[in-house]
Amino acid sequence: MESKKKLGVWMDHASAHLIEFLNDGVEHKTVDSKFTHQVKEEALNKSEHVMHNKEQHQQAEYYKKLGESIKGYDNVVLFGPTNAKEELFNTLKSDHSFEKIKIEVRQSDKMTENQQYAFVKDYFSNQ
Repeated sequence: MESKKKLGVWMDHASAHLIEFLNDGVEHKTVDSKFTHQVKEEALNKSEHVMHNKEQHQQAEYYKKLGESIKGYDNVVLFGPTNAKEELFNTLKSDHSFEKIKIEVRQSDKMTENQQYAFVKDYFSNQ
């Protein structure tokens, strides 16, 4: 039986922690959004419209980068404290290249790295 590739993604609007579930543990990688607090302040100094435009563009780029990372997996769980996971889920759902990937969304609080690893292990161990 072919083993399925499994990925947990703890995320908010600033960064995402990609945690690959392996038989002998987990592998971790981080993807950061380019829309930082400093970028927001600089854009706000120009105008609120510029800031919102820049935020939308950079969030779309962030979600696209995460989508590229998710493409190689069969089973993905998105979790975290903000609505960023739902925004990413809706972006992926509208893209047909993600149809064969099982993607679920779970609510969670802010977590330490070890709590994130435990969440991913528990989630995939109970399937």
